Amino acid sequence: MSLFTGVSVITDGKHCTTSAVDTGTNSGYHLLVVKDYLGTLQEMHNGEAITSGPFMIGGHQWCIHYCPNGYEQSSTDYISCYICLCDVDPEEAVKVHVGFSFVDQVEYQKPMCIRASEPRSFSTKFYGWGSENFMKRDALERSTHLKDNCFTIRCDIMVCKDPNTQDVGATMSDIGQHLDYLLQNKVGADVTFEVSGETFPAHRCVLAARSTVFMAQLFGPMKEGTTSSVIQIKDMEAKVFKDLLSFIYTGSCLDLEEDGKEEEDVERVMWLHDLFVAADRYDLPRLKFLCEEHLSEHIGVSSVASTLALAEQHHCRKLRETCLKFIQVQSPPCLEKVMATDGWEHITTTYPSVLNELIAKLASNQKDNKRKR
Repeated sequence: MSLFTGVSVITDGKHCTTSAVDTGTNSGYHLLVVKDYLGTLQEMHNGEAITSGPFMIGGHQWCIHYCPNGYEQSSTDYISCYICLCDVDPEEAVKVHVGFSFVDQVEYQKPMCIRASEPRSFSTKFYGWGSENFMKRDALERSTHLKDNCFTIRCDIMVCKDPNTQDVGATMSDIGQHLDYLLQNKVGADVTFEVSGETFPAHRCVLAARSTVFMAQLFGPMKEGTTSSVIQIKDMEAKVFKDLLSFIYTGSCLDLEEDGKEEEDVERVMWLHDLFVAADRYDLPRLKFLCEEHLSEHIGVSSVASTLALAEQHHCRKLRETCLKFIQVQSPPCLEKVMATDGWEHITTTYPSVLNELIAKLASNQKDNKRKR
C-alpha cells in the first residue's frame, strides 16, 4: 500500500515549502502543488527547475524537480518533472519504480500500474530520472487539471528491497507479455470474432475475466454460439477491435503509448473516438479513461466539436469541460472554422443544451473583456 509522505507547495513563481512525513515504508507518494502556474512560467526559463524539499521513502531521501518551461531545448513547450535521490553517498544503487501523474488521475496511481513501470536505478552517478515531456503546456492550460492557476502532481515511488534480485513488480509485469504470446500465437484459442472482414481468434476466459460484457456474452444466459462459431462484431473497424483485444490481454495499448507530439492529428483523433466508444461498449473503464486523457491533449479546431459531442453522449464531464474551455478562448476566425465542421452541426441538432451553455459562456467572456478595458 502506498502511503502519503508529505506535500510541497510552490508559491510566488519559484518559492517551494515542504512538509514531509517519514512513514518508514518502501512505498509512498509525495504531492507537488503548483499554486501560481503562470508565475512559474515567468520566473523560470527553459532548463531551470524548482526543487522541493527532501522527503523519505524506503529509507532514502528524495526530492522533486519541476521545470515549468521544460528541461531540454526539445521540451520548451512542455512541463518536465524529475525525481532525484538526495542521499549524500548511497552505499549501493537504489532500484525503484516511479510514476508521475496529476492528482486526479487515479488510474495511474494503482500499485499494479506503478509496479508495471520499468525499474530505475539511482546512485551517485545516476541520481535523477523523470518525464521530460510530462504534458504540453497548452494542453494543460485547457485541461481540467489546471484550476484557478493551480494544479497538483503526484509522484509515486516504490523502492525495491533488493536491487540485485527481481522483485514482485517485475514478475507481475511479465503477465501481460505471456498473455500477449497467447493472443499472437493463438494457442488454445476457443472463440473467433469477425470484424470488418477480418477474423480474430481469442480466449473466452481471458475476455470474460476482463470485461463484464464479454462475460455475459460468452458465458451468460444469452451466450453466443459454440466454441467453433464465429461471432460477428458490427459497427467497429478491425484495427479498433485489434487494439481493444491487445489492451484486454496486456493492460496497455502500444498505439496509445507511442503518442505523437502534434497538437491535432485528425486521423488519430478519430481513432481515439472509436477506441473510446469500444471501451465503453465492452465496459473497460481504464481504457476509456486513457482515451479520454489522450483526447484532452489532442483537441483542435477541426475536432473539438466532434469530441464535445462524444463527451456529451457518454457523460464524460472532464472531457466535456476541456472542450468547452478550448472553444471559449478561440478567436472569431477559429470559431468560424469550428462551426463549419460536421461535429458542430451534430451538436446543434442533437445537444442544443450544450450550444446554449456555450453561448452563455462566450457572452460572459465578452462582458469580462469589456470590464478589463
